[in-house]
Amino acid sequence: MSIIKHASSFAGRLARTVCGAALGLGLVVAAVPDLALAQDTPPAGPALWVVRDADSTLYLFGTVHLLRPGGDWMTPQVADAFDASEELWLEIEDPTDQAAAAPLIMQHGLSPQTPLSSRLNAEELASLDAAVAAMGATRQMLDPMRPWLAALTLSIAPLTQAGYDPAAGVDVVLRQHAVESGKPVHGLETIEQQLMFFAGMEPEVELDFLRSTLESFDESATLLDAMAGAWATGDVEAMYGLGGDEMKTDYPAIYDMMLTRRNADWVGQIQDELAGSGTVFIAVGALHLAGPDSVQAQLQAAGVTVERVQ
Repeated sequence: MSIIKHASSFAGRLARTVCGAALGLGLVVAAVPDLALAQDTPPAGPALWVVRDADSTLYLFGTVHLLRPGGDWMTPQVADAFDASEELWLEIEDPTDQAAAAPLIMQHGLSPQTPLSSRLNAEELASLDAAVAAMGATRQMLDPMRPWLAALTLSIAPLTQAGYDPAAGVDVVLRQHAVESGKPVHGLETIEQQLMFFAGMEPEVELDFLRSTLESFDESATLLDAMAGAWATGDVEAMYGLGGDEMKTDYPAIYDMMLTRRNADWVGQIQDELAGSGTVFIAVGALHLAGPDSVQAQLQAAGVTVERVQ
């Protein structure tokens, strides 16, 4: 496949995987048990939170960007919250908009004048060659890419080979339900904004992003399996420990770019929604709702009460 065709086919996956699969953080749905509403603690199932004031109800739900088809993650409580909501907010309005993503990939993701191989040392090149060989490709396919695009491509490849499908992701499924039921769908960000988080990295941070991807390449499917159980049972602490904690320690600039700063922007938008009225379902990558820099933590620091309901 030519680099042009490869970039175009990859574009549709980019926007919905930048916060998940890019660093091996996409989650796989496991079997979700039925809710036990009489429990004193939150019942098993993907975590769900709510923010309320006198005339507003905002649900916060962590999404999974890639899934094996056929998983059942829509618990009764999540379904009730979604059905009660008048609007759906996602990271971007349409995660499947290839037409919008492809030209941005071509503009900001390729640098044939500076081949990828010229940016890496001998040890890193050996890791790159091993990774592309596992994909059934060669280094030449990735050579025209900037490091951030190569990293994203390498992140997704072993997951799709293991049967994980962006088309089965929670974001896409929720959007389909919203369109079918006539709910307006909005985006907290645009595809261009998400892409430019990567394209605007400092050169060394961009290379760190690629290095981190190469380090986790062989383990990414195994990591997804481990995170699946944590996500499916609502164990947010375990999920953060498997993904966010290490990223914050080893690659703080990437963590800040991918999570902390974006969460802060979303908190502002959530506060604006609270100033209005109505019921809204907000669904974003699950790692944004975990850890000390999560959306909920930043809302609470701003004086907004967040209640976990599942």
